[in-house]
Amino acid sequence: MAITHQDALAKLILRLSLGLLTLLHGIGKLVGGPGFILGLMSKHGLPEALGYLVYVGEVLAPLLLIAGLWTRAAALVIAVNMLVAIALVHAGQLFELSKSGGWALELQGFFLFTALALMFSGAGRYSLGGSAGRWN
Repeated sequence: MAITHQDALAKLILRLSLGLLTLLHGIGKLVGGPGFILGLMSKHGLPEALGYLVYVGEVLAPLLLIAGLWTRAAALVIAVNMLVAIALVHAGQLFELSKSGGWALELQGFFLFTALALMFSGAGRYSLGGSAGRWN
């Protein structure tokens, strides 16, 4: 099956959207420090050191997505990061609607499902890693 220009462009748009929007959250956490995340880990009886993995999911993985390197692995990391965030922070909102009628977890859902789409589709030809390779 031939990959079209439109398919490659769609993958680029998905990678850049997810990568840039997730990276902004990571930068916010870098600037604000790890206190909130470490406290959250402790509150749930988890080792605080696990909290530093949020930087992998919100800084390193988005940078890899933007570049198109190890795209499938980076998308998997973001998906897992979002599942953990939903479980630890947003579980009570899972079935709630916002005041405007949308899903209360729209942003988290966007990050999770876009990451899953990239995990299955790969980077596409407009990436540093190209379309070749099992993890790209």
